Amino acid sequence: MSRLPERADAVVIGGGVIGTSIAFRLAESGVDTVLLERGGLGSGTSATTAGVVRTYFPGNALISSLAVRSLEAYHALAERTGTDLGLRRIGLLVLFTDEQQVRDYRDTEAAQRAAGVDVELVTAAEAARLNPLVDERTIVAAAWSPGAYACDPAAIVRGYAAAAEQAGAVLRTGTPVTGIDPDGRVHTPAGSVHADNIVCAAGPWSGTVAEMVDVRVPVSTYPVEMLLTDVRGTAPQDALPMTMHPSSLRIRSWGDRVLVGMGRPAPDETREAWLQRVSRHLGTTFPALAGSPIESGWSGNLDVSPDGMAFIGRDRSRRFFYAAGFSGQGLCQAPAAGEIIRDLVLDKESWIDTAGLSTARCLSGSAGPG
Repeated sequence: MSRLPERADAVVIGGGVIGTSIAFRLAESGVDTVLLERGGLGSGTSATTAGVVRTYFPGNALISSLAVRSLEAYHALAERTGTDLGLRRIGLLVLFTDEQQVRDYRDTEAAQRAAGVDVELVTAAEAARLNPLVDERTIVAAAWSPGAYACDPAAIVRGYAAAAEQAGAVLRTGTPVTGIDPDGRVHTPAGSVHADNIVCAAGPWSGTVAEMVDVRVPVSTYPVEMLLTDVRGTAPQDALPMTMHPSSLRIRSWGDRVLVGMGRPAPDETREAWLQRVSRHLGTTFPALAGSPIESGWSGNLDVSPDGMAFIGRDRSRRFFYAAGFSGQGLCQAPAAGEIIRDLVLDKESWIDTAGLSTARCLSGSAGPG
């Protein structure tokens, strides 16, 4: 294991899509950057996704604005590095099962479009045309956003990592952080490095890393499992859009199969009972999937925040920065997060008001800093 540099302007902890994006933006801006990853690059939360980047996040125009900027950055990264990120437009279909959901959509449509999102309300029949597996009798309408792409998360991490190294960043894998001194010295089994700025992008371990410097970043771990199934009879010839149901059920094409996500079992629910519940929802909304065997695809852990929105900011009393709690949406926000952290480290005004992204929104009244 090679020794670490003795010092760096910034140490980024975490080598997933968030950490590598941050390392790239910092190094590109002339910041002497070291990235530390406990495992392999992209081996954590970044490997637990459905492989979709989208711009429409119902009910949260702030996240949508981050996602719009991030999608633009992914296209730029592919052009800049020549890396094939696997970007393939599939679109996003959000199903509505009652009129209140339609009213909620209408109330937020203007804000979404102001954030740069291309989205429109479509009829149940139009939704069934966009995704032939949808039973239009089970919905009243849907939101359609063409700005969603299938992608290769591993390729994105590799692309950002290569760009970061090309810009001068030092990346170290298999190098867990074991402690952080008050003066900014970061300790690992490969030695220690003194950092003027410390950036925590450690996914589910972000809370633990923050505790090393007596900062509270209130993230928790949420295990998820992605499932695979097949269409009975003749499968649709075109790729299915990412399709989301109010029950939290979501599907999309995965090669010649269908990828299924629906969270995890409830605390008092067995995995078998959960799979049966998933199967019932599938059969109701997507009749062609009724009775199809469901297989485990892959599983992993997400870093989630109390309100489901990421924390991107800095501690009030020290130069400790954080980008965590993305709640399964990190792939869609990583490039924007990299830009925000870069601006915070450089003490520059950001392209967006970041006040609502601070941990302060969830720590109001708490004695802990952040």
